[in-house]
Amino acid sequence: MGMGADIDGTEAGMSGADMTGGDAERVARRDRAVRAAVEQGLLGPGTPLAGLLDVRGIRESAAALRAAFEEAVAPGTPVLHAFAVKATPLVPVVRLLAEEGLGAEVASPGELALARAAGVPPERTILDSPAKTVAELREALALGIAVNADNPQELARLDALLAEAPSGAPLGLRVNPQIGGGSIEAMSTATATSKFGVALRDEGAREWVVRAFLDRPWLTRLHAHTGSQGIPLPLLARGVAETYALAEEINARAGRRQIDTLDIGGGLPVNFASDVTTPTYGEYVRVLREAVPGLFGGAYGLVTEFGRSLLARHGTLVARVEYAKSAGGRRVAVTHAGVQVATRTVYAPEAWPLRVLAYDAKGRPKEGPAVAQDVAGPACFAGDLLAAGRELPPLEQGDVVAVPDTGAYYFAQHYGYNSLTRPGVFGFVTEGDGVRFVTVREAQPVEEIVREAGGAYADALTAAGARGDR
Repeated sequence: MGMGADIDGTEAGMSGADMTGGDAERVARRDRAVRAAVEQGLLGPGTPLAGLLDVRGIRESAAALRAAFEEAVAPGTPVLHAFAVKATPLVPVVRLLAEEGLGAEVASPGELALARAAGVPPERTILDSPAKTVAELREALALGIAVNADNPQELARLDALLAEAPSGAPLGLRVNPQIGGGSIEAMSTATATSKFGVALRDEGAREWVVRAFLDRPWLTRLHAHTGSQGIPLPLLARGVAETYALAEEINARAGRRQIDTLDIGGGLPVNFASDVTTPTYGEYVRVLREAVPGLFGGAYGLVTEFGRSLLARHGTLVARVEYAKSAGGRRVAVTHAGVQVATRTVYAPEAWPLRVLAYDAKGRPKEGPAVAQDVAGPACFAGDLLAAGRELPPLEQGDVVAVPDTGAYYFAQHYGYNSLTRPGVFGFVTEGDGVRFVTVREAQPVEEIVREAGGAYADALTAAGARGDR
């Protein structure tokens, strides 16, 4: 699919006239930040790549999420919005969201460490992963972190650990409603053969799940996540409806309200085709109210695990054009933004297309007739392209390209191809006529590349060879 395609259940190719006031303000802040990054030296010959994060935009996303659910739920219903740390695993980001009332959903010891470093309390932390070790489970139980078990073997591990040391941690089970996938197979987690959760439609599985709850009074949560990018809202809602129906069945069989919380995951897709924010959290809640009328009635506490939809819009990669050339009659702008920061786009451009915006050497939006050109990255393989044949004002050496909507799953997840260093990440706030930047993550020095590549053990293999067979 190209940029004009409907890639994630949203209408692509919307014009600026479709933007809300909030969208327009976000775009204006982005333009100011790109220019300020050049003027203040965050981007230049010595630092040709950086990631920018819009602090106000992040706060507004968190507020929109809270407001959408607060409007729908019955008064007094406990709701925890847990940010999926995998989306942007940066401690200052997690702390900012915690200040905005969000918790953290983690899926590894590293993500848990980041959440703790950000100050997220255990009672606002959720541990999900299909491959938790005994040590991970033991730590979570000791800390009082909520755990969603993925499968029968993990549930058996919890049985043994709780027999050793009882815990007050909220515990649940993840199920796969097996309702099908969206347009991106890798992002679809409710297919028939998904690796996540207990597959409800497999023979005997549903009864096993019911029995697992009846045999364990401490099992009080049910979790499902249908997928993310490429999953349309009706399919997301259907996954929630299946989970709700199963919870009702289990509680009826138990004769009491054993399941008290539903973890409905995240997955709201992002419209990468334009600056229009669609779908919104409010639109998703309306779809949920229609598909699962009882969800917001107060019978169940709710947990959400949004990630991409909270951060994508508020991050922008900015890169300097190192060289401008032509090949076969097509212009090529060689930049420092490629596979190391936009891995999904480079390897799967049809599923993960990104827009590219042209700015001049002073960071001002570039004007002029658009021509087809490739925007290439620095890695040593031909497919390292952010965009191919993209219509843009002609890019020249020293110009700047900005890649919007990259605040989630892009510059925070570095791919070390060619031992390219991680870029610096900077948050920005607009103040009057100016822009103020704060460091979120420093650019990686090449000395760290050497250290991570075993620099301290340079003689290890030659020394071993000298002592052994040659």
